[in-house]
Amino acid sequence: MTVGFGVLGPVTAWDGAGDPIALKGPMHRAVLARLIVARGRVVPVGHLVDDLWTAPPEGAVPAVRTFVAALRRALEPGRPPRTPPALLVTEGPGYALRTAPETVDAWRFEQALATPAALEEALGWWRGPAYADFPEAPWALAERARLAELRLRAVELLAGSRPPAEAIADLDAHVTEHPWREEGWRLLALALYRTGRQGDALAVLRRAREQLVSRLGLDPGPALRELEAGILRQEVPARSVFAEAAADYERTVGARARLDSTVGLLRDLAVTGGGGGLAAAGRHRMATIAAAEELGDPGLIARVIGAYDVPAIWTRSDDPARAADIVAAARRALPPARGAARARLLATIAVESRGTRDADAVAAAREAVALARELGDPALLAFALNGLFMQSCHRCGLAPERDEIGAELITVSGEHGLVTYEVLGHLIRVQARSALADDAAADTHAAAADRLAAEHERPLVAVFTDWYRAMRQATPEAYRSAARSLTGAGMPGLENGLLALALLCLDRPDHTLDYGPYEPWARPHALLADGRTEQARDALREVPDPPADLLSEALWCLVGRAALAVGDRGALTRAQLALTPAAGQIAGAGSGVLAAGPVDDVLASSLPAGA
Repeated sequence: MTVGFGVLGPVTAWDGAGDPIALKGPMHRAVLARLIVARGRVVPVGHLVDDLWTAPPEGAVPAVRTFVAALRRALEPGRPPRTPPALLVTEGPGYALRTAPETVDAWRFEQALATPAALEEALGWWRGPAYADFPEAPWALAERARLAELRLRAVELLAGSRPPAEAIADLDAHVTEHPWREEGWRLLALALYRTGRQGDALAVLRRAREQLVSRLGLDPGPALRELEAGILRQEVPARSVFAEAAADYERTVGARARLDSTVGLLRDLAVTGGGGGLAAAGRHRMATIAAAEELGDPGLIARVIGAYDVPAIWTRSDDPARAADIVAAARRALPPARGAARARLLATIAVESRGTRDADAVAAAREAVALARELGDPALLAFALNGLFMQSCHRCGLAPERDEIGAELITVSGEHGLVTYEVLGHLIRVQARSALADDAAADTHAAAADRLAAEHERPLVAVFTDWYRAMRQATPEAYRSAARSLTGAGMPGLENGLLALALLCLDRPDHTLDYGPYEPWARPHALLADGRTEQARDALREVPDPPADLLSEALWCLVGRAALAVGDRGALTRAQLALTPAAGQIAGAGSGVLAAGPVDDVLASSLPAGA
């Protein structure tokens, strides 16, 4: 029986049929809630006593054990006598709740933040304030505040993904209830502006300023100031011209031409529309391909797939299932004749197969570059080089090769006005020079990327340069600040688990954060932090090879560190063999977002004889 737990409101539990489980009194619910807050870690009995009573009575420890026993009977009613519990377990000095992330509504809610389509449903899971039974409990305060912040962020993300006219009423209510939320004010003003209500948008921005100054003593931040300046520059007429031209186009142009044009719009939306634009372009892309396939025109299908040459800097896919579908469609459309159509589809395969260790994708990248050079097409060469970059993580230590790709992209793009790929080249060199400990060059390329982004409206560039500067500062505060820039950026492949991993690599872990896809490499360290050395050793034996992406060196370093901590010579040797080609480099810095220290530190490590 799968048991579900609810903390987004009063603390409750459900059985496999969705029926409530009787949890007895408030002390029983408090024990359960305290264990959920711990996210699988052991809570010593003494801590539970201190958390449940301000002045613990005599017999407090036996009382806690009684509460735990009652909870076990309620949660696992069919467990045979004298068999160990599977959910609420005893370990060492205390208890832990061992349950999957999808069984706790708050944990599922965090995961849903990475998927705009799931936000409306996820917001419906809230039945009241988080941990509503325990509004003053010190052990719940931080978690209640964190979840409340996530809920407000979800409301704003959902509003930002909806048509502007539909979002206005909800956003107005949102800022009335939460007047300190600058993002709420920005979204409301933007929605009004996009529906042609320029005066109302400016009035909202004035309200925002008044509220922020009177309540917090703060002036509006840069996002609100920039939006106000944009509205005052009279951009609404441009919007009207676009709408009229689009309507005329819709009336007069046929289906094939519309699909060709749609890809161009999606490409522009992805690179200039911020996080919402990137996410929207991704959602529409597969539908555009499917529509082209329905028309059965091979040339159209190849153009629709291959024309989406949006530069890609991160080697973990935002949507692996969609990427696999695009690769399959590209392979179906791949023409045998050597030419631009084949090169574009090969480059698409290389870009969308990022992180997969697919030998065919590596071959596709190399052939695309060769074809582009033969054809003398600089835009095609830039796209093909992007594919080659995506396939340049098949082993550790390849930062010099990526640096060469970045340098060629800057040269080719600069000579032919390919601004977006010029930015990509600079970001690639930020990563590569960081891995090679050349901070001065990395700083120069980060500044160049920011300058081009400001001149040509490439808003997502700042996400990567903010993270780069956080990596250079190497403090938890800097990383947490950079993590806020990922909110609404439309890049779950980058966002998911990144903050937790960055703090762990900094040796300042926060094991209450979600490690996302990096959990297998973080788990031994979390277990060690709880003093569970044997379990950490077991977990280390189960750790897989890292994926072929920009963080592989950092993950291998985590394997090496854990191996030293538990005395696992085999795991240490495995990490050292993988990291040897990266000798002299900074582990993880080749990602441009986090660093795990010199690779040579792991390579020089050893265990005592007999360990």
